[in-house]
Amino acid sequence: MQGSTIQDSNLTANTSSHTLEAGHHEHPDLRMFGMWVFLAAESMLFLGIFAAFLIYRGLEEVWPPEETELELLLPAINTVILVSSSFVMHKGQSEIQKNNVSGLQLWFGITAVMGAIFLGGQLYEYSHNDFGLTNNLFASCFYVLTGFHGLHVTAGLLFILAVLWRSRTKDHYSDKQHFGVEAAELYWHFVDVVWILLFVLVYLL
Repeated sequence: MQGSTIQDSNLTANTSSHTLEAGHHEHPDLRMFGMWVFLAAESMLFLGIFAAFLIYRGLEEVWPPEETELELLLPAINTVILVSSSFVMHKGQSEIQKNNVSGLQLWFGITAVMGAIFLGGQLYEYSHNDFGLTNNLFASCFYVLTGFHGLHVTAGLLFILAVLWRSRTKDHYSDKQHFGVEAAELYWHFVDVVWILLFVLVYLL
């Protein structure tokens, strides 16, 4: 009788264990969904700033003011660099899907350099502008928009560097496990799209 009780207990324990394991595997991976929700929230922030910029532009008779001249060549070069970096980064993501960690490191490393060049170009532009943050309404909007975006580029650059650092650990990223790589790429694409909109609104219109 006692042996039967022990067997029943073991059977119950094994069944519970299998149920827990099955339940564990049934849970979907929501990390990428969380990333999309985060980017949606960030999009709302940028849309709010863009909306304010357009409203201020509509209220002013001259926009930008005559004393506020923007250099177009350097931002255009910066735009080409940043947009191109998205294609470079995608190469790295493609390599890790082939289980090629060295390929991931190569293309992500190049992307990091391109992101650093973009930030350097932005700082160079700031240092050579003839206007400051408080000169006029356009100047304030310009520095808020480009500075806020530059902050996101900096965060994306740190994200890329974190991926490169973690890729040093054997089997940390593989063709089966590479969420960090995908999340970094998605964030970088977001930063690129925002910059394209910003470039058109601030520099071209």
